[in-house]
Amino acid sequence: MEAIAKLKNVPTSPRKMRLVANLVRGKSVNKALGLLKFEANSGAERIEKLLLSALSNWQQKNENIRLEDANLVIKEIFVDEGKMLKRLRPAPQGRGHRIRKRSNHVTLIVDSISEENLISVSDNLNNAK
Repeated sequence: MEAIAKLKNVPTSPRKMRLVANLVRGKSVNKALGLLKFEANSGAERIEKLLLSALSNWQQKNENIRLEDANLVIKEIFVDEGKMLKRLRPAPQGRGHRIRKRSNHVTLIVDSISEENLISVSDNLNNAK
């Protein structure tokens, strides 16, 4: 069973946030939390908090299953463009340059993988080596 968490109107450009999202996409939750904890990018802190929120949502849906036994994986994470604040910065000779302050929306979906799928994925990785 999957759980969804959304983060809206983050005052960071979507391009910068996608760098962090691509880092954790498809990873197990424990590995993703470890990566985000030590990532220097400013978006990592926000995505870490969002991931913890998704875990909490998953735990509310599945009260009878322990979090450690669930084999949770980040199934999907995507970053969409949010509102753009448009400002003017004074420029030489009475002109004005447009400043676009971008924002984004992040959606994160966490899902549990069954033991059979986990074994087949690990077998495929071992065969590829």
